[in-house]
Amino acid sequence: MDNRQNPVFPTIRLPQFADETVPPVALVRLRHATAPALADVPGATLAALEGSRRLPALARGARVAIGCGSRGIQCKPTVVKTVVAWLKGRGLEPFIVPAMGSHGGARAEGQTQLLAELGFTPETMGCPIEATMEVVQLGVTAQGAPVWFDKHAAAADAVIVVNRVKAHTSFEREVESGLTKMVAIGLGKAKGARLVHRLGLRGYLEALPESARIAIAKAPLAFGIAIVENAAKAPSIIQGAEPEAFYATDARLLPEAKRQVPRLPFQQIDVLVVEQLGKNISGIGMDPAVTARNDIRGRDNPPTPFVHKLVALGLTPETHGNGLGVGMADFLTKALADELDLYAMYMNSCTATFVERVRIPPVMADDKAAIQAAVGTCWRLDGAEARLCIIRSTLALDHALLSPNLAAELDGAGEIVAAAEPLRFDEAGRLLTRCPA
Repeated sequence: MDNRQNPVFPTIRLPQFADETVPPVALVRLRHATAPALADVPGATLAALEGSRRLPALARGARVAIGCGSRGIQCKPTVVKTVVAWLKGRGLEPFIVPAMGSHGGARAEGQTQLLAELGFTPETMGCPIEATMEVVQLGVTAQGAPVWFDKHAAAADAVIVVNRVKAHTSFEREVESGLTKMVAIGLGKAKGARLVHRLGLRGYLEALPESARIAIAKAPLAFGIAIVENAAKAPSIIQGAEPEAFYATDARLLPEAKRQVPRLPFQQIDVLVVEQLGKNISGIGMDPAVTARNDIRGRDNPPTPFVHKLVALGLTPETHGNGLGVGMADFLTKALADELDLYAMYMNSCTATFVERVRIPPVMADDKAAIQAAVGTCWRLDGAEARLCIIRSTLALDHALLSPNLAAELDGAGEIVAAAEPLRFDEAGRLLTRCPA
């Protein structure tokens, strides 16, 4: 059954913005403080594996599940392929399970497709992929929430989880995204994800770590590999952890991961144009560390940069219409809005309980109309004076297109590589002045 549901929006141009002046933009290369990348990812992975106590004790022929999530982590295919080869070299039988909660439309085939797009297939990894949304119950938390665990992983002789340690998109706490979250939510599949999320902040602070502790005690979890990326999204740390140390490992690595997050070097932006958003960019489409927009009721947004108007021009192909995060924008284009898969968005947002993030803002006819509308509503009497910033995505911050007044504030945070020029659009109103890939 195809559950994909796409809306069709009217073509709307507001006459008061037809002649709105938009400032020219200069191409700049941004500088970000970053840790050096690991020179040998397979070697670092092997070194991590050699520290495991449980894996060497497995009998030949033992089946080992490897949990893989839905995020595009640059080095993860290499890490997982190295793990698979290491296990097979010891006579073990590895297989991959999707550990991604309700992503992929909460369907096994959708999760398998997501893995394939991230580079995880039987052919590339050298082992089978066994996807299911079926779960087994391992226990109950103090809040009364059942603890669920992937059925195939629960039946394995051992389970390895591989995940990136990073800041969560919604809450700050001792442990955010990492090994612990993959155990409690990723391997909990849709049922586990819904139960943790529906408790809101308590779910993350109390239910998530308790769910992980119960799963570690009851499921055949044997090892974890934690990855920290630098500002260029290359791995700077790869470390192994025993299951009982997952939480402590996440807590220890999280501050370093947060230090590596690239950000826009401005206090205030009148108009931020994001060329692409998507689930492969951030769990909520656009990273709030860049946009300073979480938009969670009852919680403050990050203090900087203050973005007065945010325009989203398009979706990444990899997000398959899941436009979770469009609700944080102020204007969309018709091209983006017509691609939205409302089923996937609603499934994802209702599982997470943050339904505000899928609300549809004003939809304008094209890129030009959307940018002009944003400039015309950003509280600048003269649109030519608007503080305009255009980025490819919140994940791609090596370059930006900046209005002259923003470029003048770069100081040591970047350098101008091409002088300011007027934005160019084609006859259909599509933006031609784009950030480099």
